[in-house]
Amino acid sequence: MTVPANPPPDGVRAIAGLFAVTGLYLGIVGAIMLISPDRISILAGAFFMLGLEHYGPYMFLFMTVVGGAIAWGLLKLNNFVRYLVIVISVAGIVLLVPFVSVATAMVKPAALAVGGFGIIVRVIVVWYLSRGDVGEQFKSP
Repeated sequence: MTVPANPPPDGVRAIAGLFAVTGLYLGIVGAIMLISPDRISILAGAFFMLGLEHYGPYMFLFMTVVGGAIAWGLLKLNNFVRYLVIVISVAGIVLLVPFVSVATAMVKPAALAVGGFGIIVRVIVVWYLSRGDVGEQFKSP
């Protein structure tokens, strides 16, 4: 097996893994929803899809393809995909702020912890992919 000339950094592989695992999860949930519609709720993907889950099982499967494509693009060090992940992560932060605010106001520690963890992970992704040394390793599409 040959080693690529410019292997992806460990952090990029970890972020690609997050997208791949999330896509796999959404694909499994979407497939279950198609096979047996009453077996699982659409809310099973609410934390990852942030409102898009209401479009049904086909949106779950579409997000599986998107997650896989993003993971592949990150592993191939595609600069466009890096910027896309930054935009998706910032959008996720913005969409989670109201969730965390409501959890704080209604004193729901579990919801606050889950929402806060989601924001923290997204901030780490944006910070890491925005670093200059990481950006230099990506090539143009």
